[in-house]
Amino acid sequence: MSDRLLNRVEQAMKDLDYQPNLLAGSLRKKKTGTIGLVIPDSSNMLFADISKRFEDIFFSKNYNIIVCNSAYDLDREVEHLKNLRSKMVDGILMIPATLEGGHIKKIQSSGIPVVILDRKIPDLDVDYIMGDSYYGGFEAGKYITGLGHTDIGYIDWVNTHFHSTQRKKGFKAALSKKGIQLSGSRIVKGGFIYQGGVEAVKKLIEANPGLTAIFSFNDTNALGAIRGLADLGYKVPDDISVMGYDDIYLSSVYIPSLSTIHYPVEEMVKEASKTLLARIKEPIFNKNKVVLLKTSLVIR
Repeated sequence: MSDRLLNRVEQAMKDLDYQPNLLAGSLRKKKTGTIGLVIPDSSNMLFADISKRFEDIFFSKNYNIIVCNSAYDLDREVEHLKNLRSKMVDGILMIPATLEGGHIKKIQSSGIPVVILDRKIPDLDVDYIMGDSYYGGFEAGKYITGLGHTDIGYIDWVNTHFHSTQRKKGFKAALSKKGIQLSGSRIVKGGFIYQGGVEAVKKLIEANPGLTAIFSFNDTNALGAIRGLADLGYKVPDDISVMGYDDIYLSSVYIPSLSTIHYPVEEMVKEASKTLLARIKEPIFNKNKVVLLKTSLVIR
């Protein structure tokens, strides 16, 4: 093709605002340049931060991300995965809503690589990237008992949640080393949201008016607990200490600020991104890995 003809073609394309058919190109290459990201709660600050970090990384790698919110609903999560499969995404990152893995196995068997964050699902052989919640819970218990607290309460979530269970186990182990038992009315369920912490702490105080410290399985609940204590006339930390888990941004600017366990979000997102990109390039199933990242204590 001559330069003159090429220029005429290019000018015609501009005049017509021609856009190439990217889907047709992707079908030829057997890649769509898209990644699916399934999170359990798009309103949660931790998951919102994770989503943003993934979008930044994959944008720099020329991938688009389709973000799906399961709202902790298994049926909704199943539908999201079906839709992502129909869109022929190159890979899927997930923070599953439950410990059910059958629907994820189906996606994996279709040839789409899956990397799971922040969870460990029994009998599901995929790549897992997560923080060490047992260690984080143990560090929280060690710090609280080191301050001299013995009357301690715990705001829990559900027993089927992997990290909730691991954090509680670690926390109880640290207390046990000091001869402190955590059971009965000293453990209350607080849901996953701010209001859950408000309501849970009122139940804790009603049953245990002598508590001097409370640990919550996440920061959002802990911040709700601080509000609930204020409603009851308590001052934090003068009258009672409160500690959270995750180290979300709000925990550092809230008044009073919140001591917490830092969850290694940045490292987790980077490792998960690297792992998924490697799987997309060379999908070797049956050689999956579990990466356990260290948490750290943040004192405020």
